[in-house]
Amino acid sequence: MTDVVVKQSFTAHDLKLESGVVLPELTLAYETYGTLAGSGRNAILVTHGFTSSGHAAGRYATGDATPGWWDGLIGPGKTIDSNRSFVVSSNMLGSSYGSTAPASINPTTGQRYGPNFPDITVGDIVMAQRLLLQSLGVQHLVAVAGPSYGGYQGFQWAVTYPDFMDGVAAVVTAPKSTAAPDAVTTLVSHFAADPNWNGGWHYDRGGIPATMTAFRLETLRRYGWAEILAARIADPAARETALRQMAEAWAREFDPNSMITLRKAAMTFDAERDFKKIRAKLLYVLSRTDKLFPPSIAPAVMEKLGAAGIDAKYVEIDSDFGHAASGADSTKWAPALGEFLARLS
Repeated sequence: MTDVVVKQSFTAHDLKLESGVVLPELTLAYETYGTLAGSGRNAILVTHGFTSSGHAAGRYATGDATPGWWDGLIGPGKTIDSNRSFVVSSNMLGSSYGSTAPASINPTTGQRYGPNFPDITVGDIVMAQRLLLQSLGVQHLVAVAGPSYGGYQGFQWAVTYPDFMDGVAAVVTAPKSTAAPDAVTTLVSHFAADPNWNGGWHYDRGGIPATMTAFRLETLRRYGWAEILAARIADPAARETALRQMAEAWAREFDPNSMITLRKAAMTFDAERDFKKIRAKLLYVLSRTDKLFPPSIAPAVMEKLGAAGIDAKYVEIDSDFGHAASGADSTKWAPALGEFLARLS
């Protein structure tokens, strides 16, 4: 039976970012599955993708009953076993699902941060998660595991807090940004073409839902969701309707300023330069059909990990579901993840 989960939040004050700017108030939305051991050392941190949320597993008792994005992997008796481990899934700083972000109220001004939200880094994101874990009594992590941008966070954890975890499972990702140099300006230009954008101050104009829906549709197709839906919806028209409904639901929730904030943070991400700091064992997982992080990047990454003396293993998911394979085809790589976690314990 899948766990019923509840949304929780953690708040801290005066977080000094890597830029030197002080964020007066920090809130992180999060979920937990399982129970923390008295030693505080049975925890696994699960980190999410660029435009995803901290809802990694289980279902909410009220409202949206959609299972979490790694529900096939996390829960009682599953690969990340919440009967044995205390699993924490945190929404990123800067994201749109309950954590402090551009749409949040700046306590200093009483107004939304909007496009004035301070620039953050992937290092800032994991620093905020470290504060959350400390507040929960976590003394040490068994592992950090996550897909895509979540993999960025896993690599960042490994170099920033090398003694705080035993392992990292970095999935459909890379150890440094693969974005084009003009990725941020391209994104901003895309939003600016919408008449409601207003220099990023779109909140009182109804947002830019049509632009965000179109953006999300393209993203879902690139991630492999057309193939995922085709496996269970035979009719092409019905499949297209389902895809659009997914895009529209996301567009109602996600602030385009959060996309800009998180894209900026990703642009400076580079854990490769600090590989020598890593002490954790590493599981590196890519998907055969992923267009964002194709398996062709694996040999170079594994060579650099090996040169740094890191105990690393590569696994490829044989899936038609592209970038979304880690959740949609979880059974195809769950045994490898299970073996990895068993080695750590």
